Amino acid sequence: MHKPAIAITAATLGLASGCASITTGQNQALSVETKESTGAALSGANCKLVNDKGTWFVVSPGSVSVQRSYNDMNVSCTKDGHEPGIVAAKSSTKAMAFGNIIFGGVIGAAVDAGTGAAYDYPGLIQVIMGRTSTVFNTPPEEKK
Repeated sequence: MHKPAIAITAATLGLASGCASITTGQNQALSVETKESTGAALSGANCKLVNDKGTWFVVSPGSVSVQRSYNDMNVSCTKDGHEPGIVAAKSSTKAMAFGNIIFGGVIGAAVDAGTGAAYDYPGLIQVIMGRTSTVFNTPPEEKK
């Protein structure tokens, strides 16, 4: 193969794949903890996590690998003797997704958005039994 053909092939492959898809992938590990309304830790709750990409189950405290999505992750936890706890974990766009528009072009951005790789959920989701709440993913520069 000639050098120009190799360069064109490499450029095409680079544009055909998303940056976030390559660096962080479509899946994300989430940890789920449950608490009583007093704030005391509560273990052994059965939690169901749902977004448009699938449904996952975990017993608290625990971790599960989920598929990222633009849509929120809805988490509902139940345990005998306690009211259910419900959390909407907001999906946020990763900063690298914006860089991908510059370096990966429209195709790379579309791949990342379509696979969910451009998005992130909060890594720790705390569910307070008997309450319905929303959690947001705090950008790294805002974390303390």
